Amino acid sequence: MPQEGGTQDGARPTQAGSFAAGFENLEQEVSVDRLAVEGTFPEWLSGTLLRTAPCNCDLGRQTVCHWFDGLAMLHKFRFAAGQISYANRFLHSDAFVGAEKTGGVTMRSFATDPCGTLFQRVLSKFTAKWTDNCNVNVITLADQTMALTETRLPVVFDPETLQTLGHYKILPDVKGDITVAHPHYDSERNCLYSYLLQLGMKSCYRLFSIDRHSGAQRVVAELRTDRPAYMHSFGMSRRHLVLVEFPLVVNPLSFIFRFQPFIRNYRWRPERGLRFHVFEKEGGRRVKTVEAEAAFSFHHVNAYEREDELVVDFVAHPDAAIIDQLDLAPLRAGKPINPGGRPVRYRIPLGASATVRVESLSDTRLELPRFNYAQVAGKSYRIFWGAGTHRPGNFIDSIVKVDVERGQTLTWWEEDAYPGEPVFVPQPDAAGEDAGVLLSVVLDARRNRSFLLVLDAADLAEIARAECPHPIPFGFHGNYFAAGD
Repeated sequence: MPQEGGTQDGARPTQAGSFAAGFENLEQEVSVDRLAVEGTFPEWLSGTLLRTAPCNCDLGRQTVCHWFDGLAMLHKFRFAAGQISYANRFLHSDAFVGAEKTGGVTMRSFATDPCGTLFQRVLSKFTAKWTDNCNVNVITLADQTMALTETRLPVVFDPETLQTLGHYKILPDVKGDITVAHPHYDSERNCLYSYLLQLGMKSCYRLFSIDRHSGAQRVVAELRTDRPAYMHSFGMSRRHLVLVEFPLVVNPLSFIFRFQPFIRNYRWRPERGLRFHVFEKEGGRRVKTVEAEAAFSFHHVNAYEREDELVVDFVAHPDAAIIDQLDLAPLRAGKPINPGGRPVRYRIPLGASATVRVESLSDTRLELPRFNYAQVAGKSYRIFWGAGTHRPGNFIDSIVKVDVERGQTLTWWEEDAYPGEPVFVPQPDAAGEDAGVLLSVVLDARRNRSFLLVLDAADLAEIARAECPHPIPFGFHGNYFAAGD
C-alpha cells in the first residue's frame, strides 16, 4: 500500500559501511547483564547513561517523513565495578500507543501528517493533540526521570526498568504549547529554566523556572510576538536568560488553515536577521534586544558575562535548509549530507551600544555540542566537544574537541564508524575542565553493530568500548547520572 513518506516493502538493502544503516528500525527490546568489553573502564565510572532516540519510523500503514518523528526508544547503559550492562525499551507514550493501534501517526508531529483520509487529516488540525513522542532528551527533575521533546508533555519513566509512568505536569498557569528539550540547570538557584511558546493571534514566549527538588513552578518573564520563531534551545549565563529568535518564523494561523505538519508552516525570512532578547533571571526584566545578520541554530553551547558584555556561543548554520536535509528518505538512501554547523561567538553589549560582534570559534563542522556543565555552565569556559564531520558528505563520523582559547581542535575518527553525541562525565574531585571521559554510542556500519565508546576527554584517546547486542539507530541526546545522585 502506498504510504506517506515512503513505502514499506521489506528491509532496504544498505551498502556496507554506509551511514544509512543508522536510520533503520530497531524493534527488539533486550536486557543484557554484561556486555563484552575491549579495554578497561575507569574504576570511578559508576552510574548510568540514559538516552532516548527515534528507533521506529515504519509504523505499519505509514512511514514517517522526518528523522525527528521516529518513535522514541529508551537506552540504558549502567557502569559498575568495571562492567557495563545494557537495556532498551520503547517509550509507551500516547503517540506510541496510537501508532500501535492504527499503524500511523495520530498526533501533531514535527513533519509528518497524522495518517488517515483527507477528511480525517483536515479534522486532525483542529482536534489532534501535540505529540508526546519524547525522542530528544532525558533529564531528572524533582526526583523523577523523564524524556523530553518540543511539546509540554514530558514523559516520566522508571530509570531502573525503563517502564513508562505517565506525563510530568506543567502547571496550567505556565501556559504554552511548544517548548525546548534543553532546559538549563542553575546550581546557584537550584532550579531548571525553560520556555514555552503560547500560540495565538498575539503569541507569547514565556520563560519559567522549576525548583529542582520541590517541583514548584513560576513564570520568570514574558515577551509578545506576532511571528514566533522556531527555537530548539536557548542561552543561559549566571545572571541572564537569552532567547535567540532565528528568522525561521510562523504565522500562527497557518497551523489552522494551511493543513501542514508543524515545521512545514514555518518560513525562512532572512531579512528579519537574528534577534537576541536578554532577560534578567532575578525579576525577569528584559535588559535589551539587539540584532545581527541572519543565521540558524539548533544548539547553544554556553553563555557568560564578561565585563560589560554577554557572550553567547552556539552552532550556526547559514539558513534552515538543514531541517529539510534531515528528511528520512534521503538519509535512508545514504545521500551525501553535512549536518554540522560552525561554532560561533556573539558578543552582546550590556550597556548602551547595540552593536553585536561575531567571531568564529572553529572551522570544524559539528553538532550536538557538550561541555563540562557542572563546572562552567553560565561561566567563562575553554573547552567543548561535539559530533563532527571528518569526511564531507559522510553524515556525523567523528568526535571533536574544541579549545576556544587556544584555537585548537582534536578529532577522533574511525573508518565506517558513526558516533553520536559525546556525553562528558567529569572525574570525581578533578579540577581540570576536561578531566574525565566522553561516552558516545557509535554505529559500526561495516559490522552492522553499535558499541559504546569511552574516550579520554583530554586527548580523545580510546579507553574502552563495549559491544551492544544490535545496531542502535542514530539519536540525539541523553545524560549520565552518577550512582547516588
